[in-house]
Amino acid sequence: MSALSALPFLKPVHLRSPRSSPGGQRRHTLPASEFRCLSPEDAVSVFEIEREAFISVSGDCPLHLDEIRHFLNLCPELSLGWFEEGRLVAFIIGSLWDQERLSQAALTLHKPQGSAVHIHVLAVHRTVRQQGKGSILMWRYLQHLRCLPFARRALLMCEHFLVPFYQKCGFEALGPCEVTVGDLAFVEMQHAVQGHAFMRRNSGC
Repeated sequence: MSALSALPFLKPVHLRSPRSSPGGQRRHTLPASEFRCLSPEDAVSVFEIEREAFISVSGDCPLHLDEIRHFLNLCPELSLGWFEEGRLVAFIIGSLWDQERLSQAALTLHKPQGSAVHIHVLAVHRTVRQQGKGSILMWRYLQHLRCLPFARRALLMCEHFLVPFYQKCGFEALGPCEVTVGDLAFVEMQHAVQGHAFMRRNSGC
């Protein structure tokens, strides 16, 4: 068993009992709901959700397809996907950063010696929005980070209208972000990743 599959917050959540064949025997079905780290093979599905979610709002995506593949190759353990019956419905992609605040370089770099997790993007498929999935996924992601001994903080940048959402997820605003994308300005937000030793002793991490 891999280290990632052993993490308790990534184990499948079975929301309904397995289907049975007419003869009463169970037949194989995919988990109704599953959280797992993403792989490069998931990149196209990730990009399709991201493109629909962001281009209609801002005209661009936080990560393009080659950048998604880049991060999923370098640090798949800093990603998390929510799958329903095998289909990706929501995801988060992060990388490590080694400075107190984000800079323009943080958009494309992964700093393996860093202790801050830069959350590049959270996106939910359009067919399942307004169901609270973004908040649930973020909670699961933060629990996942607590199982990673090197993670001390989670950082992200967002537009002003998203600040209340992330505050409800436990993030605090640090002020204007140095990073700009075109005409867009962002607020930088932070969440402390605490309880490492306790989580590892008591959750099987």
